[in-house]
Amino acid sequence: MRPRQFDLIAFDWDGTLFDSTALITRAIQAAVADVGGTVPTDQSASYVIGMGLMQALAHAAPDVPKEKYPLLGERYRHHYMARQHDLSLFDGVLPLLAELKGRHHWLTVATGKSRTGLNEVLRTVELQGMFDASRTADETAGKPSPLMLEELMAEFGVDPARTLMIGDTTHDLQMALNAGCASVGVSYGAHEPDAFHVLQPLHVAHSVKELHGWLSANA
Repeated sequence: MRPRQFDLIAFDWDGTLFDSTALITRAIQAAVADVGGTVPTDQSASYVIGMGLMQALAHAAPDVPKEKYPLLGERYRHHYMARQHDLSLFDGVLPLLAELKGRHHWLTVATGKSRTGLNEVLRTVELQGMFDASRTADETAGKPSPLMLEELMAEFGVDPARTLMIGDTTHDLQMALNAGCASVGVSYGAHEPDAFHVLQPLHVAHSVKELHGWLSANA
């Protein structure tokens, strides 16, 4: 086999592996409406996906006073959890992960989700043992700080040159750039890919199938 380029591959979760962008956008909008704020547009609400929850809500609802942030977070979780079981992995994600696992890459998750939320989805049978490590925004610095990636690299003793971050937002790609890592963007998630190129991804994939093919040939 061709020598692999990356030892550690870090995936964002929502909008990259998990088809949740629309639900998160609607949950943010409903939460802001519940607390009397100006409801953000679809573009504004989806822009904050990938940030830590309170950072995201504060950005999406700048006219909501800080004393209402706990209620805002509570209402977001209410609306998200009411529909979360309707969500699923994008088609093709499991074969992609299985191939990478078979090639002995370390597979990790770097996400703006909470630890509780990520653990819940990782407990499904199809994902048991798939990922070697993960970091969430509530246990370390949120994106685009490089800390999530730095902690994952330190855990496995991997250099930035041997680490690849894959995500659907500018926050993901900026985090990779800040950490000195390579990145790949996906255009089927929260952010329009026009903003990706300034952040120097190696590739922008327009489907999971295309991402799979690129990783098979290049990772």
